[in-house]
Amino acid sequence: MPRITEPTDPALPRPDRIADAALVLLAERGMRGLTHRAVDEVAHLPQGSTSNHARTRLALLEAAVRRLAVLEGRVLAVDELPGPASGLPALIDGMALALHRYLTVNPQLLVCRYELALEATRRPELRTFFDDAGSRFRRPLTELLRAAGSKEPERHTLSLVAWTEGTMFSCVAGSYHTAVPSLAELRRGYGELLRGMLDSPGA
Repeated sequence: MPRITEPTDPALPRPDRIADAALVLLAERGMRGLTHRAVDEVAHLPQGSTSNHARTRLALLEAAVRRLAVLEGRVLAVDELPGPASGLPALIDGMALALHRYLTVNPQLLVCRYELALEATRRPELRTFFDDAGSRFRRPLTELLRAAGSKEPERHTLSLVAWTEGTMFSCVAGSYHTAVPSLAELRRGYGELLRGMLDSPGA
């Protein structure tokens, strides 16, 4: 499986190389494999570079969460989803395309997310940081659902996120890891969910 990114790219700013290397390590070796020395090695940086940038393990984890949010934002592109004026079919298609792209091109990002989410349950200070990063994706979805006519946009956001994240987990780390749904199947899934939420059977 290709790496999430290439942390040895000299064109990347050093903080991004360090954070990218941390994500690579989380995906390939898990939380135990994430050390300052290992990040230096993966990023092809002089020993001590990571410690100079992120002196503590928490600082390194926060850098990884911050970079993960950036990379996930590029994949999911929530802000680029069609608005309600484009019609429900366009919104369904946009969401299905984003999820399919994530599952087929960037599944290692999800492995990183799960590693960091579990660690956040044991580190309250990381939990706050992790939740703040996640809210950047939830807020646009809530506004999108409200504009599309949802009478309970916050509750519907939870349902939409739960369905999406459940599909992600099942297809990356769960029992469907060898059976990633097709784009057409994801369209049908989002269609059933969104039409039910918006009470628009004919949409």
